[in-house]
Amino acid sequence: MNQALIIHVDMDAFFTSVEQNDDPSLRGRPVMVGGARRRGVVAAASYEARQYGVRSAMPASVARRLCPDGHFLPSRMARYREVSEQIFQIFGAYSDTVEGISVDEAFLDATHLKLKTMAEVERLGRQLKRHIASVTGLTASVGLSHNKLLAKIASDYDKPDGLVHIAPEQVERLLSPLPIRRLPGIGPRTAQKLHASGILTIGQIRQAELDLLESVLGDGAIEIQERAMGIDHRPVKPDRIRRSVSQETTFDQNQTRLDELLPHIQLQARDVSQKLMQKGLWAKAVNIKIRSSGFSTITRTKALSERTQQASVIEEMAMMLLEEWAQWRPSFAIRLFGVGVMVDDRNPP
Repeated sequence: MNQALIIHVDMDAFFTSVEQNDDPSLRGRPVMVGGARRRGVVAAASYEARQYGVRSAMPASVARRLCPDGHFLPSRMARYREVSEQIFQIFGAYSDTVEGISVDEAFLDATHLKLKTMAEVERLGRQLKRHIASVTGLTASVGLSHNKLLAKIASDYDKPDGLVHIAPEQVERLLSPLPIRRLPGIGPRTAQKLHASGILTIGQIRQAELDLLESVLGDGAIEIQERAMGIDHRPVKPDRIRRSVSQETTFDQNQTRLDELLPHIQLQARDVSQKLMQKGLWAKAVNIKIRSSGFSTITRTKALSERTQQASVIEEMAMMLLEEWAQWRPSFAIRLFGVGVMVDDRNPP
C-alpha cells in the first residue's frame, strides 16, 4: 500500500451521547437536546429517539407528538465543546493534519504512517476508536480510505459505532449498490431529479451517459459522476476556518416591538463576540436573521469598515440592520431572531 490514507471520524449522536454518558439513567432512552420549550426546535436526537421518527431541526411540538415519553434537555454547548476539545486532542496524536468539520467530525491525513497492509489500516482504526472511548466514554464511526470522499462514505456505511475501510479495489463493489443520497453532494432536490430519470443508485450514476446526467444536473454532472467513481482530489486542510459565527433565539411569545428585542440582541452580540475571541477570529460583516410567525425567513447583512471582535460594535450594527428592516414593517411578529458575523480569514489586525 503506497497510496494516501485519509480517516473520517464522525461521533455518534454527539450531543445526546454526551448527555447519556454524563447521566447514565438516560442510556437506552429517547433523548432530545433542544426543544425543552414549547416553541423550541430539536437540535439533536439520540438513536433511540430517531426510531420514533424524531430528527434534528424538527419543531419540538412535532417531536413531542412522535415521542411523548422522550427526554427533552437544554443544550449545554460549553460541555459539548469541552468533550470536543478532548476528541481533537486525540486526533492530534495520530496526525498533524486534521481538518475539523464541526465539533464532532473531522478528517485526518494519516499517510505519513506508511501503513503497508489492510490489516494495519484497520488496526489503526480500531485503536483510534478505543482511544476516543477510553477518554470520553463515547463511540465514534470511523471511515478509512485513500481520499476524503470515500472516507466520509465509509464512516457513514455502518453507523453507529462503525469501522469501515474502503480499499481501492473495493470502491466499485461497495459504492455501486448504495442509494444516490449516500453520495455527498446529492441533496433531496437533486435526488428527486435523478429518480425521475430512473437513476436510483450510485452505480447507475457511474454508468450513465454524460449527456443524460448533464440534462439533469447541468454543469455539476462531471463532478457528480467522478464522485460516483470514487474520485476526489481534495487535500485535508488543517487550516480550515469557519466562515460565520452566529447565535439565535426562538421566542416563546412572538416579539412585536423593537425594545423587546434589544436585550436579546445584546446577549447574542456578547455570545458571538466571545466565540470570536475564543477562536482567534475577526468579524468583517454583521448579519441578522428574522423568522416571522408565518415561518418566512429574512436575512440582512452589512460589511464593517474595520474588522472587530467587540460585542458593542456587533450589537450596534445588528440593531441598525433591524431598524432599517422595521421601517418597512409598521407591524411585525418575530418568532426567531439571530445575530451573526462573517469571519475574515486573514491574519488578525
